[in-house]
Amino acid sequence: MKSGIILLLVFFLFVGVDSKKTSLKRSDFPEDFLFGAATSAYQVEGAAKEGGRTPSIWDTFVRQKNKISNSSTGDVAADSYHHYKEDVELMKDIGFNAYRFSVSWNRILPGGNLKGGVNKEGIAYYNNLINEIKAKGLEPLATLFHWDLPQSLEDEYGGFLSSNVVNDFKDYAEVCFKEFGDRVKMWATINEPLTYSTQGYEHGLFAPGRCSSWLKKCTAGNSSTEPYIVSHNLILAHAAAASLYKNKYQSSQKGKIGIVLNAGWQVPISDSQKDKDAASRAIDFTYGWYLEPLKSGSYPEEMVKRVGKRLPKFSEKESKMVKGSYDFLGVNYYSSSYAADAPCSNVNHTAFSDACVSVTSEKNGVPIGPVAASSWLYIYPEGLHELLVYTKKKFNNPVIYVTENGVDEANTGKMDLNDKLRIDYIKGHLAQVQKAIKDGVNVKGYFEWALLDNFEWADGYSVRFGMVYVDFEDKSLKRTPKKSAHWFKKFLQNHEEGRDKQ
Repeated sequence: MKSGIILLLVFFLFVGVDSKKTSLKRSDFPEDFLFGAATSAYQVEGAAKEGGRTPSIWDTFVRQKNKISNSSTGDVAADSYHHYKEDVELMKDIGFNAYRFSVSWNRILPGGNLKGGVNKEGIAYYNNLINEIKAKGLEPLATLFHWDLPQSLEDEYGGFLSSNVVNDFKDYAEVCFKEFGDRVKMWATINEPLTYSTQGYEHGLFAPGRCSSWLKKCTAGNSSTEPYIVSHNLILAHAAAASLYKNKYQSSQKGKIGIVLNAGWQVPISDSQKDKDAASRAIDFTYGWYLEPLKSGSYPEEMVKRVGKRLPKFSEKESKMVKGSYDFLGVNYYSSSYAADAPCSNVNHTAFSDACVSVTSEKNGVPIGPVAASSWLYIYPEGLHELLVYTKKKFNNPVIYVTENGVDEANTGKMDLNDKLRIDYIKGHLAQVQKAIKDGVNVKGYFEWALLDNFEWADGYSVRFGMVYVDFEDKSLKRTPKKSAHWFKKFLQNHEEGRDKQ
């Protein structure tokens, strides 16, 4: 009972009180600032066996026993494949001026590479989607890879465990540049390489479900080496596609290309130097793992020192290709945690244990912020500001888009449109974005995750991240905007806390 009271007090401290003090309007942000919503192909499209689409590693993974809540799949999801016009109309009605979506690699190249040919039906679908986005006055931000690797490439050579994937990804990217680049002016190559590599190859919780045998939940894998190999190939794939775009398409298409990284802020659990160093290492082993190579062409020194021979090395040619290989950085932020120094393990190495850091959501029994429906999501808006300022200072103040930021509620099976927690979450984080802009951070846009309730990976449909409620029990998958969608609409119309226009 005591812990429940503490949690309630923390909730009002971080969300209730702060949100009432936060008075925001659209005009508080730069005139050219992008406001949008985000989705990903496997989470919303559905139509798994339509339009020439072939299976991805997620189609395979969801059919493994005890991997997904309630054995759910993305076969139908929110069926945005058939509802895309309605979904774009919803965004227009809210007042968004941008939409971040992802392209399904296996819908474009059914065989995963050019040998299997280009799927004209897949090209037609994304042409229709992009045209609809543009017709409704929104800018498309297209992500090329949001974890749904073609199963054919996993079968052929192990997917991102092989360097063969680099050229296949570059070829796939070129098809997209050729077909859609006249209208898409913002490209993101890879979404969250950290999550893809650690959840898929360290913990075995996401596709393709690999990890060391001592974890006793995977049939194959090596948690001490594979996350590093996969991450290395993800970085090279990004750089190869970015180099191709910059050298062959950018001058004529006038677009920009970047990558989307995720990180939580790490707060030292004490003022001791050891814990401060631990927090810094934790950031190096999550955020710096990918961003430092883009800045300097090499991995963070702490990673090189602690991982040793298990960490791949960039050749001189690769280092030059990777360094500076982005026009903008996408940042996905949801939560933060406390970090404390911890002894290094001499056995059962993982990418997580290599940092020699203990990460926790509580300090002296008090959570860093209120917890959402997902047990990993503790609400700490200040962490977004800290992460953005850190990026400015350490990585030469790049152009940044907050490409995902959101919170979930449990799926109770009943329609509940009163998502006050989400409204408070958005307000709290937008206030931190505005603060970062005032501090000189080059933030150019904010994309709320997510437009729709969708297939939430291992959680299936047990949680809802959408601003728009999707009735998964209804055959028509009826969409109903939640109160957060109405709040955002008023905000974008320049209302202040729902009052009349100023």
